[in-house]
Amino acid sequence: MKKHIVCFGDSNTHGYCADPHDCAGGGSRYNEDERWTCLLQSKLGGEYRVLEEGLSGRTTVFRDPLHDNMSGLDVIDAVLLTHEPVDALIIMLGTNDTKERFSVNAACIGIGLERLVQKAKATPAWRGGIPRILVVSPPWIGEGLYRVPEGEPMGRGCPEKSRELAKHFRAVAERNGCAFLDAEGKAEFNQLDCMHLTCRGHSQLAVEIGKVLPELMA
Repeated sequence: MKKHIVCFGDSNTHGYCADPHDCAGGGSRYNEDERWTCLLQSKLGGEYRVLEEGLSGRTTVFRDPLHDNMSGLDVIDAVLLTHEPVDALIIMLGTNDTKERFSVNAACIGIGLERLVQKAKATPAWRGGIPRILVVSPPWIGEGLYRVPEGEPMGRGCPEKSRELAKHFRAVAERNGCAFLDAEGKAEFNQLDCMHLTCRGHSQLAVEIGKVLPELMA
């Protein structure tokens, strides 16, 4: 059986494209030659199966009053059990947690991530009973968010909170024996809504995760 790598995240794991001109298909989702998950699959080769579990709007633990089923905590066990045996889990969340309507700061988002990580570790889906988790802190949301209609429902304070996530996420990873990657400056966000990866950003992220994953799997 191939080694199963579960990629659990939000729209940047799903592959949402904010700029149709940046996507080969001209649509709202990058195709299989562009998404970081698919590029990671190509890099790892046939011994691995990279499983996409990205949902636009997903948070670590916060239930969204405007949209159903957005809390990662509510579904992480079902996702892992669906793909068992799981050899590694990559979590990249936090961008949506900064929304004003959740009324939480970066420290609280870190606590949410820790609850998610601990629930994932306790789920009986790991090959050999060994949880291997990579926490990815997403790139910073840009101030340009507020120039576009998508920025209004995000609310105020998102860029400021996103800049503080990495220090909290790193601490969570260290406390829980997880690998950690700070994607800021390593994976490009677009300059339209300033919170989604460009095609180049997907490629960059696949490279960075590809550097970290072998050590995690060792």
